[in-house]
Amino acid sequence: MGISKLKTSSSAKAPLQLAREVLAIEAQEVQALAERLDENFVNAVELILQCRGRVVVTGIGKSGHIGNKIAATLASTGTPAFFIHPAEASHGDIGMITQDDVVIALSNSGEADELLAILPPLKRIGAPIISISGNRHSTLSKAATIFLDAHVSQEACPLGLAPTASTTAALALGDALAVTLLDQRGFSREDFALVHPGGSIGRRLLLHVQDIMRSGDDIPRIQAGHSLKDGLLEMSRKGLGMTAVLDTSSAPVGIFTDGDLRRAFEAGIDIHATSMQDVMHAHPRTIAPEQLAVDAVALMEQYSISSLLVVDQQGNLVGALNMHDLLMAKVV
Repeated sequence: MGISKLKTSSSAKAPLQLAREVLAIEAQEVQALAERLDENFVNAVELILQCRGRVVVTGIGKSGHIGNKIAATLASTGTPAFFIHPAEASHGDIGMITQDDVVIALSNSGEADELLAILPPLKRIGAPIISISGNRHSTLSKAATIFLDAHVSQEACPLGLAPTASTTAALALGDALAVTLLDQRGFSREDFALVHPGGSIGRRLLLHVQDIMRSGDDIPRIQAGHSLKDGLLEMSRKGLGMTAVLDTSSAPVGIFTDGDLRRAFEAGIDIHATSMQDVMHAHPRTIAPEQLAVDAVALMEQYSISSLLVVDQQGNLVGALNMHDLLMAKVV
């Protein structure tokens, strides 16, 4: 039967007070961890950089949950990695590990039975082991190729029992490893996007202007010498709220938008007698088709515009897009 209501006592602390104490303790322990980082950390980074296989992360209980997160972070930042449960490893999954891999084993005590059981076969395989532990004198730490000290002076749990500060320290140490490796590998924003293709990050970093721009006959365009009436008809046909104004070649010399149209009507301009070059906005903002779509968003925001013309290296018009196109592509 589950616990149906909170138990209270005269010694119970106020929720906010306790919450702040928990966060303060965990922050202090992470800061202490940062201050005692040494050459072992550098050696661990170098070992992983030289790894010809994958990083295999393992741990049991709460350490296993942290290990899962560390493996995921490594994999998404340029270091191929996966998590293996030590109990499953003892029943065949250790066959996933080769001598070309590096094993990161997590255990605060360093004496978890399930983890110790796979140390002998790991030694026989020849995979080097990096231990993340709070006990440098433990069986795990002594068996490891490199020991990373993640000990804490206290847990944030008032009982001193639930893994709290210790798991936070281990997670922070794993993040430090992943980010340092990312930096050492020269892992770029584009690389990051390649391993995150399904989310907003991937869309922002992988989608290019040429992927979403209007092209061919869908581009609204009109010659500079044509009448404003012709320009309005072109805008109406293409439905982009603007038209590019071209010189005698394919190079845009201006742009005419819905805003320009409102200003023209307010000025009482004759749409039959007025040419496009008389009402266009000269020197329009342009973007190259190979640029990222997110760059188009930045340009529009910087200059408070809602449309962009796309030109190639020769300055010829090859596309057009507006903010609605970017919204539809979920770049914004």
